[in-house]
Amino acid sequence: MNCAVCSNPMITLELDQVETDYCLTCRGIWLDKGELEQLLGDTLQAQQVLQSFQIAQDCKESPRRCPICGKKMEKVLAGPESKTTLLDRCKKGHGLWFDSGELESVLSLGRFDSEGKLPSYLKKMYTRK
Repeated sequence: MNCAVCSNPMITLELDQVETDYCLTCRGIWLDKGELEQLLGDTLQAQQVLQSFQIAQDCKESPRRCPICGKKMEKVLAGPESKTTLLDRCKKGHGLWFDSGELESVLSLGRFDSEGKLPSYLKKMYTRK
């Protein structure tokens, strides 16, 4: 899979038998629907996480292309109004793109699932100690 930002090949990182894609060049992260399903153990909950972000209105940032379908992704906002982070979400529901630093910003906002599995897993894999 190639990076949505710099088009370089991404590497696959694995933790607890869940694989995610990471760009060594720009440090972007692709988290697809299947990985969310594995982490949460629930297809419906994965869809809810993907749909939970609000579409950013009048965004001037150029859209990224989905690494799976190649279509332009939509810009979405994660978090409360005072601390929102702008992310890219595939319109077809294939997944979420995090530019460098965005994942840490989103994870600092709190939980995305009732048991806190998703933030816990992603912190283990992607945050620096």
